[in-house]
Amino acid sequence: MPIALVTGATAGIGAAFARALAARGYDLVLVARTQSRLEESAEQLRATGRQVEVLVADLGRDIDVHRVARRLDDRERPVDLLVNNAGYGMKSRLGNPDLVEASDAMSVMMHTPLVLSAAAVPGMRDRGRGSVINVASIAGYLNMGLYSAIKAWFRVYSESLANELHGTGVTVTALMPGWVRTEFHDRAAIRKSSIPSWLWLEADALVATCLRDAERGRVLSMPTLRYRFLAWLLRHLPPRTVRWVSRKISGSRHRDTA
Repeated sequence: MPIALVTGATAGIGAAFARALAARGYDLVLVARTQSRLEESAEQLRATGRQVEVLVADLGRDIDVHRVARRLDDRERPVDLLVNNAGYGMKSRLGNPDLVEASDAMSVMMHTPLVLSAAAVPGMRDRGRGSVINVASIAGYLNMGLYSAIKAWFRVYSESLANELHGTGVTVTALMPGWVRTEFHDRAAIRKSSIPSWLWLEADALVATCLRDAERGRVLSMPTLRYRFLAWLLRHLPPRTVRWVSRKISGSRHRDTA
């Protein structure tokens, strides 16, 4: 059976990837911080007949990241599909001298995917097959603080890695979601009522589209026609207009925390 490793696998988009991959016949390695949630998710997936390993890991800690990397480098139990999904919304501002959250966010959403992909890719390349899916965001086309900057990096990194692996049989796909109905926004204290209903996406449909795109070798997976149009618009509008749009979105989506 093929094996997929999913980070941030117990909620939201990560949990949707785990369900979808189990339905497609993958055995799973689930990675998340909370043991109880991992075990609950694993039991539900094992009930479908799949083999499920769990790795409790805080992906902001190097010691945990390298433990997950060692699993990806295990040639006896090769991982065929890596989903770099772990991440979170941010509350801190770029001008805040307290950089604890910023440092952790860059570790979890930049350094960790770099390390895990570098651990997984050599074996995939040697076998002539494999897939890496990176959960980026359409926010990477906007200018909404460090989160946007991180997701812009993640997209460019994914496209660059796809170029490096072109012709090897290993594919890289960056998923570019917008607003998805998960607990992500509650954790980030984002006011969901300010976001138009037509912009919301369902995690299961988003993941189904992404897996189809990955199978077709597409480097960018953009969910729905409306998001493809929005991404095109953001790439072609004058930069000053994109900055204005970003200010409007940032001003309306966060609750007053003063």
